[in-house]
Amino acid sequence: MFERMLVGSIENRITVGILAFVGMMILLGWAAINEGGRMAAFQQMEEARSIELGAYSYASNCSTCHGPDGRGGAGRAPALNNPQFFGHDFFPEITAEITSLRQEKTRLNLERGETQTTDARKTEIDTRITEIDAQIEGLNLQRTSGVQAAVERGYNPDRFDRLSNVGWVGTREAFVVTTLVHGRPASVSYWPQGGMVAWAQTAGGPLRMDQIEDLTAYILNWDKGDAWTVEDLFAVNQFAIEPIDPSGIVLADVPDAVGTDVAQIIADLATVQGDPARGDRLYHGTANPQRGGGVLGCSGCHLPDANGTGPMTAGTFTRASGERLQDPLLAGYTPDQYIVEAIVMPGNYIVPNFTNVMLPTFGERLTLQDMADLVAYLETQNQ
Repeated sequence: MFERMLVGSIENRITVGILAFVGMMILLGWAAINEGGRMAAFQQMEEARSIELGAYSYASNCSTCHGPDGRGGAGRAPALNNPQFFGHDFFPEITAEITSLRQEKTRLNLERGETQTTDARKTEIDTRITEIDAQIEGLNLQRTSGVQAAVERGYNPDRFDRLSNVGWVGTREAFVVTTLVHGRPASVSYWPQGGMVAWAQTAGGPLRMDQIEDLTAYILNWDKGDAWTVEDLFAVNQFAIEPIDPSGIVLADVPDAVGTDVAQIIADLATVQGDPARGDRLYHGTANPQRGGGVLGCSGCHLPDANGTGPMTAGTFTRASGERLQDPLLAGYTPDQYIVEAIVMPGNYIVPNFTNVMLPTFGERLTLQDMADLVAYLETQNQ
């Protein structure tokens, strides 16, 4: 009897052990099968958190120059929420055709330079190269006419990828990280409002490396892949400035800058006629001053309403002739004198409740005609 009970107990234990082992293997198998999905979900959650943290960092550190929506600040900094920044080509078929024609032209030029090439063949080559140039010009015109509104603001459809334009061969993520870490010290020469500074603590900036990575994740999250539209392109406020001058303009070929002698500027303004329409374009960054150097970016700080970092545009002349000139500090000023001084010597008088963030370099950038056009435009803001 005892032996039968002992045997039964052992069999029960074996059965329980087998069942427990099988159950454990099933659980382990289930966990192994779902591990990939679990890790993917965890990674997605971490990326979302990184993007969220990057959004806070962007709002605090980058939005003033690059715009709260990432579409750039006129005259201040280029757009990051931008098809060009992510290398989107709106005309891939035309681009492929132009690339093929340029390759053919390169081969023909090489053949023309060979010693065994006959004069007759050189003539054929010259004729074909002329045809190629005309074809490329026509194809470029097709691309340009398709996005003319963006072209007028500095977009070049032939240079649709920001990374290729600067010769970057690494990843887009590495480009963003490197730029944030080290800045672009030389950019002060072609961004009149100031260059890109270093943001990483390792380079003297304020941000830790994990914050740099979060900020990068947020910027890269703007990429729409193949879903970019021309409306996205037209929404860009400021395209990147390449550190070259494709126009070949030399400062000696354009009028002198007005300088900072306000009395002399006022006297000289009496000799020219201001164009308020061009002044409007200068103010809003859709036209460049005569001396080059990129757009002025006035409307980046002076918004139509009272939410900007500078006094609002609407009512500028009314406030100048009414409110501002009531201040004893401006006794004897005319409205035009006040406006001119505010542009070329912005630190002389600071409007109450505002901080001076204007660069004192506009007197070096503007010609007399530029100044006359700006003043004429601001005089229309009399509501």
